[in-house]
Amino acid sequence: MRQIVMLPLLMAVAAGFAGAQTPFGTDTFPTSTGDLQVTFIGHGTLMFQHAGKVVHVDPVSQYADYASLTKADIILVTHAHSDHLDPKAIEAVRKADTTLIGNGQSAAEGSGMTPMKNGDVRTVKGVRVEAVPAYNVVNRQFHPKGEGNGYVITFGDKRVYVAGDTEHIPEMAALQRIDIAFLPMNLPFTMAPEAVAAAARSFTPRVLYPYHYGSTDTSKLSALLAGSGIEVRIRNLR
Repeated sequence: MRQIVMLPLLMAVAAGFAGAQTPFGTDTFPTSTGDLQVTFIGHGTLMFQHAGKVVHVDPVSQYADYASLTKADIILVTHAHSDHLDPKAIEAVRKADTTLIGNGQSAAEGSGMTPMKNGDVRTVKGVRVEAVPAYNVVNRQFHPKGEGNGYVITFGDKRVYVAGDTEHIPEMAALQRIDIAFLPMNLPFTMAPEAVAAAARSFTPRVLYPYHYGSTDTSKLSALLAGSGIEVRIRNLR
């Protein structure tokens, strides 16, 4: 009788653990204040976990069941396009004390969101957040200058650049000490591999992830940056 009772219980426990596990890939980086875990959710959507804090970037319901993910201490929104700003996902992952930050247009549309404009710097719950320009030079109609944000987020001694939707812009050359960078790679909305490679060479991150890349051949970027000293990592971020 005991075995008959215990077997369903063990199966239920196992199912519970399986349900709690994230289906997404992760990379871990050591920092001066503990490990930084990066979770690759999809497209322009990322999650960072460090020192007990959880930062979600551009949460979108299409790429995850946010009710099942770790709740956010900070949510960063780069711009107001629907593949980056999703109120439903934000509500599913926020807590009563979650800090929401977005560009001006996102803040106007998002409940309780604090606006940051290009050049603004804030320390939020011990995490330094810098809003940097993100815009198109060629296809200006997609992402006009001055509207969208990229973010430089500091975790311990590591600086992470999430570029948002942008082309290769002159302001990238001013970025300093970037350890990890996420650059978008999908024409005509952002960049071709050649432009991503040129952008990366302008500020030389230690590790580069192409993201928001759709059907772009990511192997081209790896070839273009071979021998540059920049480590290109390809993850599932279509």
